[in-house]
Amino acid sequence: MRMRQLSISAIFFLLIATVALAQSQTIAERLGYPQGSKLLIIHADDLAEAHSEDVASFDALDQNAVSSASIMVPCPWLTEVADYAKAHPDADLGLHLTLTSEWKTYRWGPVESKDKVPSLLDPSGYLWPDTPQAMRAEKADEVEREIRAQIERAKAMGIHPTHLDSHMATLFSRPDLFAVYVKVAHEYKLPFLAFLAPSAPRELTSVLSPNDVLVDSVLIANPSVLPSGWKDFYANAIKNLKPGLTELIVHLGHDDDEMRAVMVDHADYGAAWRQRDYDVVTSPEFKKLLEENHAILIRWKDLAKLLK
Repeated sequence: MRMRQLSISAIFFLLIATVALAQSQTIAERLGYPQGSKLLIIHADDLAEAHSEDVASFDALDQNAVSSASIMVPCPWLTEVADYAKAHPDADLGLHLTLTSEWKTYRWGPVESKDKVPSLLDPSGYLWPDTPQAMRAEKADEVEREIRAQIERAKAMGIHPTHLDSHMATLFSRPDLFAVYVKVAHEYKLPFLAFLAPSAPRELTSVLSPNDVLVDSVLIANPSVLPSGWKDFYANAIKNLKPGLTELIVHLGHDDDEMRAVMVDHADYGAAWRQRDYDVVTSPEFKKLLEENHAILIRWKDLAKLLK
């Protein structure tokens, strides 16, 4: 679990919007909003990981409690998500490109044939359980092969992805993996989650295009947030929104037998955690907070229009 915390924490050290590629107009202005608008994507991670995860996330999407979500293509409940995507063609569903399999007794492997991506496999034949291990072992050409396979699998099942992001931030962990991520996103003409520190090395920033849409900040609960302070964490996040584009990442699910079995021995990002996230974002109080703080909910589909 410590490694998972490290991988999540890596987001905050690697990723904040780069000023170097800022355009003359703000993203808000390009979307038709006033310059100082607070644009917010409320984004549910990890669809297809479990039925409970899907049910909670579908409900939040249907309520407009979240504006976006992303799918883990290697996971067992992909068919259920594909059915939802086909029944809800307007839903904002991206791909949570997956190169790790973090749970103790519930694992998954790659979409690509294992013999074509051997560096992605741990000794048990599944994807590596945490980002540091994956970062040390995975070869960039095999990573590219796998993420292309994930995109093609999703498309073959009738999913039309609206964007790309990275499960456990693995694709942000090395410059060559980040370059593969950006290259594939460009080829598929999809926006992608990226937020590089102003001090990021040129080997990272050089792969970006002036047309890429980068978020200004990402908000996510972390293991230091106590259950008793859950509502306060999210309330403060909304009250302190800055002008620009923010993505708030949540992990939704129900604290039921399935989720507890999937996430056994994982308090962080586990079943109870996901129930708390679901309870907060679907609550009337949270909706009122968004209104009172003038947050404008947008989707990755909106950002995709800027690529055209």
